[in-house]
Amino acid sequence: MRKREIQDLAVEELRHKEAEMREEIFRLRMKRTTSSLDNTRLIRNRRKELARIVTFLHQKQGGETK
Repeated sequence: MRKREIQDLAVEELRHKEAEMREEIFRLRMKRTTSSLDNTRLIRNRRKELARIVTFLHQKQGGETK
């Protein structure tokens, strides 16, 4: 997701996306341990997306703006 797309989401949608991303990262890590994951870069990309989502979630909950 792009930064702009994440910014436009409501708090509830951000929470839902956060849960989805955590689940997806977990599944990707399980695939990596069983050697069935071809592109290990996916895990890193999903972790970055999760960090963006969490950052915007904290900003919206705390009222911080930049």
